[in-house]
Amino acid sequence: MKRKKVLITGASGFLGANLARHLCRLQYDVRVLVRLNANLSGITDVPCEIWYGNIDNRRDVMDAVIGCDIVIHSAAITSQWDTGFETYERINFTGTQYICEACMEHHISRLIYVSTANTIGPGSKDTPGTELNGFTLFHAGSGYINSKYLAQQYVLEQVQKKQLPAVIVNPTFMIGPEDRKPSSGQLLLYGLHKKVLFYPPGGKNFVYIEDVCNGIVNAIDQGRTGECYLLAGHNLSYGEFFRMVNKLADEPKLMIRIPAFVLKAGGLIGSLRKKITGKSGRLTYPNAYMLCLDNYYSPKKAQRELSMPITPMLVAVSHTLEWFRKNNYC
Repeated sequence: MKRKKVLITGASGFLGANLARHLCRLQYDVRVLVRLNANLSGITDVPCEIWYGNIDNRRDVMDAVIGCDIVIHSAAITSQWDTGFETYERINFTGTQYICEACMEHHISRLIYVSTANTIGPGSKDTPGTELNGFTLFHAGSGYINSKYLAQQYVLEQVQKKQLPAVIVNPTFMIGPEDRKPSSGQLLLYGLHKKVLFYPPGGKNFVYIEDVCNGIVNAIDQGRTGECYLLAGHNLSYGEFFRMVNKLADEPKLMIRIPAFVLKAGGLIGSLRKKITGKSGRLTYPNAYMLCLDNYYSPKKAQRELSMPITPMLVAVSHTLEWFRKNNYC
């Protein structure tokens, strides 16, 4: 049988690189669309076709999709600081428009659009957010979240109006090896080598990167067109997460929870500084707000319909910590 050809956007990132490796192991023919100056250290050992181009260039996207059966669109600007909304809009929204147009032009059999869990309203540990929840985080003021929500709505609109064969996946906070920049792994590294650890009052859903890759691959055949799937794992407060990291790293330390009003006040000062000087630190009000939030989700739909596995978080953090140590990140 002819091997199916998959185009992955965003393959220089944490998820995209793991996806490329995962799909090659499953004998897919993989092509990756990357910027000319992208850092490709995460896929140097992956036998894939490198296609250079920009996601915000319609011609580049059209050319990259030619000859492919499946497109997995994971490229996005994810930075939560020092990025103007026009940049989020150009990459996260307009780039997604071009992907949808190319998929319809070249009759792609399946588009997997990688959104984010935050386009779906979060819940508590007792009642975690599900795919039935509406978008509730517009007021958080995050250019990343707002642009991803607009892009997700655009994809759903094309499904309804033009029969685009798209499935949307909404990963939560991903933890795992091969996080070379690092991206989400910065949170784990923050918890290491400190005598005193200050941590935020909220929490989030943590998921192992391999489970997300499995959920995405299974969505190609098992996902229902026009449906959203939360690729979620375990709901942990930041305190619970850092205590787990401390135990695995064998680093006992004093842990101090930052009161929500202190964190939000610092965020307001950061946002005001950015407005006055044009310079942004890492703490702005949107960041502070999210760090105080109970950002919890349920994986049940993805488990039921996509056969998505849920790796114990102790195992996921252990594998991640081992990879960071082996590669001299800590």
